[in-house]
Amino acid sequence: MTIKPLIILPDPLLRQVSKPVETVNDEVKKLADDMLETMYDAPGIGLAAIQVGVPRRMLVLDVAKDGEEKAPRVFINPEIVASSNDRSVYEEGCLSIPDYYAEVERPASVTVRHLDREGREQIIEADGLLATCLQHEIDHLNGVLFIDHISKLKREMVIRKFTKAARLRGAKAI
Repeated sequence: MTIKPLIILPDPLLRQVSKPVETVNDEVKKLADDMLETMYDAPGIGLAAIQVGVPRRMLVLDVAKDGEEKAPRVFINPEIVASSNDRSVYEEGCLSIPDYYAEVERPASVTVRHLDREGREQIIEADGLLATCLQHEIDHLNGVLFIDHISKLKREMVIRKFTKAARLRGAKAI
């Protein structure tokens, strides 16, 4: 397995809509393994393929608590097919927006259809942290960042901060 470099705000790739995975093959499985390795190394609880520079509709996550056994999951071509009217608020962060956290309100539960690591169709009903994480990562696949769910003023401050840091590094900006 390989730890891949993370794409960081304001890289324009983060705003790209990812394309579906056509076939679940060995290359896709290797990408899933590399993404899990990268996510654990970061450390994080979720990672979309676009965050490692691959614009494909694929994400990995593991919401096991500290001290619990790892529970890695792979979601290929995930799609939210239902969401609750009930809302919940979690403090979210993002590996592509390091060291920034904000409270985000989202549906409290979602139903997601996806393919698993073996290419079998699955449907999962999720609530709590799992629901939030799935929504956050599926947003990435649609070019949406968690900062798009906060006030315009806060979002613009974050983007300015990361754009300035990118300029200092000589990176490309949105």
